[in-house]
Amino acid sequence: MINRTTYGAIGVKTAALLIWAVLLFAPFLFQDVRSIEVAARVLIFIALVASYDLLIGYTGIVSFAHTMFFGFGAYGVAIALKHSGPGWGQIALGAFAGLVVSVIVAAAIGLLSLRVKAIFFAMITLAAGSVVLVLASQMSQFTGGEDGITYSVPALFKPATKLLVDADGKVATLFGVRLNGKIAAYYFVFLFSGLIFAAMLRLVVSPLGTVLKAIRENEGRAEAIGYRVVAYRTFVFCISAVAASLIGSVYAVWLKYTGPDTSLSFAIMIDILLMVVIGGMGTMWGAVIGASLLVVAQFYLRDLMEMAASALSAIPPAAVLMDPDRWLLWLGLIFILLVYFFPKGIAGTAMEKGKR
Repeated sequence: MINRTTYGAIGVKTAALLIWAVLLFAPFLFQDVRSIEVAARVLIFIALVASYDLLIGYTGIVSFAHTMFFGFGAYGVAIALKHSGPGWGQIALGAFAGLVVSVIVAAAIGLLSLRVKAIFFAMITLAAGSVVLVLASQMSQFTGGEDGITYSVPALFKPATKLLVDADGKVATLFGVRLNGKIAAYYFVFLFSGLIFAAMLRLVVSPLGTVLKAIRENEGRAEAIGYRVVAYRTFVFCISAVAASLIGSVYAVWLKYTGPDTSLSFAIMIDILLMVVIGGMGTMWGAVIGASLLVVAQFYLRDLMEMAASALSAIPPAAVLMDPDRWLLWLGLIFILLVYFFPKGIAGTAMEKGKR
């Protein structure tokens, strides 16, 4: 007999897998350019939020510098492609450079700062992230400054590339979708996002994941039974940084542009925190739900409100409330309601209720 705990976990995993299925077939289900951009952004944030949940949800580490590592990966690939030309070797070199810098910085921050508690460590990471953002804006000879960097990517990912051709030599179609480089770029993002998410999921169910949970629940007790808490916390901080850097490199290839606003902005850090809270800390599957809901709301809530305002035009007060310019107000209200009704996030609350 399946208990309620299992039902809660099954429901959350089913919802997350359905989202992955929709993302897998997104180019064929939603054939406009905007929808594909939204789907790719969801994939990027699923991996990014999962890597951050490894810190805050499973280890209890509050960091405000996660976008810093995301930016290292993005800028590594961007600079390599800009100065060495489009090529797979350049992508690999740039991603590796971003990864090395991320590991070095994460290890330095971890070893020097993880001995301090909660808010103090968070402030240190905030300062480090702010310094990197300023440097990226000022070192324009390398980073392009506030304008960022635009560059070319390998020919496989260019929209003009024909993955398959028909009998007439034109690009082949599948269910009405042109099989060109844009499709290849999307599945490149899907593949690496899925691999990073799977790696995070595997890590948290491993013996290491059990140790991390023990440290989160009672750091003193974990240290008393022989675990080197600082070493474990530093290691997981580096693993999280590596994952963020890798997905940053993937995002750079997809976007073909890298700048402070797209990879280092504190607004991205706020989005990550909101997604973790909405999905549920310490669930990992919540990263899929939280990232999907917030990204879709950011892109489509305004459109829905515009439709609602038109439908309610005969009722002026209601039409004013539904004015599309007030979409951030409604997004905030939706977030407050989600936190009120799902205090541990959607996935976390669903699993918690299954235990009762």
